Amino acid sequence: MSDERQKETDPEKLVLLYERFKDVCLVEKEVWKEIYMPRQVTQGAVLTNVQERYEVIIDDEDIEDTLEANIPLGSQSLAAAIQEYKSHISFRRK
Repeated sequence: MSDERQKETDPEKLVLLYERFKDVCLVEKEVWKEIYMPRQVTQGAVLTNVQERYEVIIDDEDIEDTLEANIPLGSQSLAAAIQEYKSHISFRRK
């Protein structure tokens, strides 16, 4: 079920999602297909344990392999690979 309305398009949120994706991959030592982000609350009480779940979609298996290969090389290498291939990486809110 491909629902484009669920696909994240907000540029500021995408920056955070790419950064979170990088951090999760480095910690887990593999390309992670699901990440969590703290829910942004614009007003009222902020519940720190409330998170939004995102599916990570990589549309090319070769790019996924390239990202995987950059994980052992560290944060800067993985960040550069994500930047290079971010047009192939998308996030869908679950």
